[in-house]
Parts: sequence; structure tokens; C-alpha cells
Amino acid sequence: MKQFLSFLKKEMYHIMRDKASMSILLAMPIVQILLFGYAISNDINESSTAIIDQSHDATTTEIVGHINASEYFHVVGYMDEQSADKAFRENKIKSVVIFPKGTEERITRGDAPQIDIRVDATDPNEASTLSSYLTMIINQSVAQKLQKAPFPAQKNISAKTNIMYNPQMKSSYQFVPGVMGLILLLICAMMTSVGVVKEKEKGTMEVLLVSPLRPVFIILAKSVPYLLISILNVVSILLLSHYLLGVPINGSIFLVFTLAILYSFVALSLGLLISAISDTQMEAMMLSGIVLMLPVILLSGMVFPIENMPDALQWLSNIVPARWFISAMRDVMIKGVDFFSIAKEAIILFIMAVVLTTVSILKFKNRLE
Repeated sequence: MKQFLSFLKKEMYHIMRDKASMSILLAMPIVQILLFGYAISNDINESSTAIIDQSHDATTTEIVGHINASEYFHVVGYMDEQSADKAFRENKIKSVVIFPKGTEERITRGDAPQIDIRVDATDPNEASTLSSYLTMIINQSVAQKLQKAPFPAQKNISAKTNIMYNPQMKSSYQFVPGVMGLILLLICAMMTSVGVVKEKEKGTMEVLLVSPLRPVFIILAKSVPYLLISILNVVSILLLSHYLLGVPINGSIFLVFTLAILYSFVALSLGLLISAISDTQMEAMMLSGIVLMLPVILLSGMVFPIENMPDALQWLSNIVPARWFISAMRDVMIKGVDFFSIAKEAIILFIMAVVLTTVSILKFKNRLE
């Protein structure tokens, strides 16, 4: 028994000596509980909604007030057709309510008007919820008005919903860009970090460093093959999603690949940074596979809408590269927007790539010294 306890003590010291792994193991359940508890939510909260009011009367103003008073919606203002379409494409709004001319007059004579609702269905689950909530609020408001009308209602209340960008409400429209972001991150970050750390573990990194090539080019040379593999994966994902799943590619193919390559550089730089701070392949796999994968799934908008998360998690999602890539890729593939509409996302990804690459190379040089 004494020998067993001594051996157990030795194993405990051995495990606790690896501070990086211990930190990950102890912090992982705390982080997962917080993320899963707050990020996983399909509830709608303060969704941006615009109003196209062709009637401009007291009744439409009252209905808009009911919509804005709801915890589910935030009315950003009144727009025309062109402005609303532009706001949809720039992700500034998620829904639009359109009041026809003579809304109050029709209600006064007991004739329920047809009020149109438009929702962005790039996320079909969110679109379905938005449509249901808006229809319920509008129907209740119009029903109250009809009860006070001097004439009995001749028609049922009618709120027509128009599904934009994803009329068939296919979930693949939402998940294909997200899966692309996850796969590119795992391939570039995980494989790059493990490949570089493997050289350090085996002691062959020193052999490579005495070659005529500068250390920077040696590290980049180990990353380029994974970049090429990532491009091949993008091609296969696009072909399968388009021809098997029916996901459209409404935007420029050149822009799609430009975004994919830019995002791959960000993932490669993350892999280089992980390899610079990791001493073992296991540590590199844990950092790249767990620390990176969870934020991509939960905080990038891949599955759960970011605007429904608490403010702290919304702020945290800004440093997740996949958030900007997935948002831009959805807009290009599904909405068919041009570069200027996704310029913000592209610039952020470019800055991330430059900063992370610079930091990882400097960190790697310091570790070698």
C-alpha cells in the first residue's frame, strides 16, 4: 500500500507539473458551463426591425409602438423600400413591417388590412421565430382596433410573411458557411501547431534552423501545405453544398475564395502562435482543438444568433475570427453582396492575420533564443 501511495504521489506531481494542461483541464468545465449556459439560446431579444409606413396614421403608429415595446424587437426607424433592402444586405435589420395605404380607414370600416412582414431567413430558425412573434403582436393590435370599429369585421386579420434570401427555410443555408469556418480553423490551426511542435519534440527543429533558410521562411514553409489543403477543402465544400444541398452561391466566386484564403491565413497564424507557446503535441492539440473550437461553435453565430447573447459574450465574440468570416461568407453566398458590403469583415480579418502572424513569429524567435 505504501508503494502504491508513493507511486500515486509521483503521478500527481507529474500531472501538476504541466501547468498549461492543468489550467486547461480545470478551466474547461467553468468555461463550458458559462458558454453553454448563456450562449445557447434561440430566444429573440431586441431584434432590429424597420418600418415601411405607407399609411402614416394613428393606428400604424400605435402598432409600431406595440412592436417596439416588446422585449423581442427594437424598431430602428422608418425606411423606404430601397433603404430597407440595403439595410437587409448590410445586416443592419432582421425584419421589416410594411403597412399599406389606408390602414386606419380599412380598420374603421371593419376591414382588416393585409400587413406585410419581411424577415431575413439566412438563419431559418431565427426567421421563423421573428415571423411568429411579429404576426402575433400585429394580429393582437389589429384585433383590438377591430373590436372598437363601428362596423363588425368582414375579414380575418391578415399578416403576410415574405421570406427573404432563403424562401425554402433550408438550414443548410446557415450551416454551410459555419462548417467551412470550423473546418478551415481546425485544419490550419491544429495541423500547423502540431506539425511545428512535433519538430521541436523530436529535436529536428534545430537541424532545420541550421539550413540556409531563415527561420521565418522555415515556419511559413510548414504552413503553406495546409493552406493549399484548405483551398481544396473549400472547393469540395462549395461543390457538395451547391449540387447536393442546393445552397446558392449568389455572389462572386472570386470573393468567396478571397475570404477563405484570408481566413485561412488567420487560422495559420493562430496555429503558429499555439506552436510557439506549446511544448508538447498534446498541449498543442488541446489548445487548438478545444480552446479554438468551442468559441467557433458557440460565439461565431454559426449556430446561435450573436445578438441574442448577453453583452459580455457579444463583446467577446468580436475577437473570434470565425464570427467575421461566417457573417461575410453568408452575405456573399446567400445575399450576393459585393466587396463593399463586407469590407468591415474583410478589414478585421486582414488586421487579425497581420497582428497574429507578427506576434507568433516574434514569440517563436524568443522561444528559440
